[in-house]
Amino acid sequence: MLNGRDFMSRKGKYLAGTLFVVFVAAICAAFSMADSDEFNIARREILLRKIAHELLLQSGDSTSRVLPIKNIAENEYQIRFEHAFSFQADSLVNTTRRVLAKDPDANHYVVTVLNSGESGIAYGYAISNNKKDDIVTCVGRKQPQAHYLINIKFKSTVIHTIKDKYLLGGLPLLAFIGFVFLSSVKGRRVVPEIQHDGIFTLGAMLFDAKNRKLMINGNTIVLTGTESRVLNIFASSPNQTIERSRLQKEIWEDEGVIVGRSLDMFISKLRKKLEPEPGVNLVVVRAKGYKLEITAV
Repeated sequence: MLNGRDFMSRKGKYLAGTLFVVFVAAICAAFSMADSDEFNIARREILLRKIAHELLLQSGDSTSRVLPIKNIAENEYQIRFEHAFSFQADSLVNTTRRVLAKDPDANHYVVTVLNSGESGIAYGYAISNNKKDDIVTCVGRKQPQAHYLINIKFKSTVIHTIKDKYLLGGLPLLAFIGFVFLSSVKGRRVVPEIQHDGIFTLGAMLFDAKNRKLMINGNTIVLTGTESRVLNIFASSPNQTIERSRLQKEIWEDEGVIVGRSLDMFISKLRKKLEPEPGVNLVVVRAKGYKLEITAV
């Protein structure tokens, strides 16, 4: 039989081995988190450049450069431009919403637009994970041409806070437990909606479904009621094939008459009205239907 001393010795070795395994797992988790953070930061900067690129396209500028993104403070970045430009407040709000939807940690952020030639804030708004808490002003107003700087500050995530405490306090076990717990919570986050108040961003073009308008480079293209309904179906499911039968049913069934050539005619008209934005095309999917292709930058 084992005596009490041998039992305690084996129990101690088992406990020490368990703690060692947990300690190593915590160290690995910490390094993994550090690598993940560096990747996420690099990916976020690319998304910010994409926002800048689309704003320039919407202003009619397809040649000037987006200057390097600056990290001006913790979780705060500055987007800079080579030349002056103008922008619609709605376009800036919708573009940042759509692009930052690809960043799972960008659920809360504040945007401030500065005019390098003046003091104070030219425009700003705040976005929250809960749309009821959003603060968006001056919708529908066009900002004059100027040399703008766009600062975007993101709310710190809980994962970053716990990781910092671990590195500074030397508590790997706490970091490991926190990492496992927060990883399970992170998977349940809600991605912000791409559509905002019935307005869709189609490349450099804005589609206002409610008011039946296409807007690009300061120009407005008016759609008919049927054209707007057809485009609304495509804009709700970009880069996805929409069957002819579905389009005919949703657009013309209530009128009691479904004419196959009518659909082709409206598709043709929409193509012409989408021509100012070369990155957006209505294409035929043979034997199936149509697809609204939006070319990524």
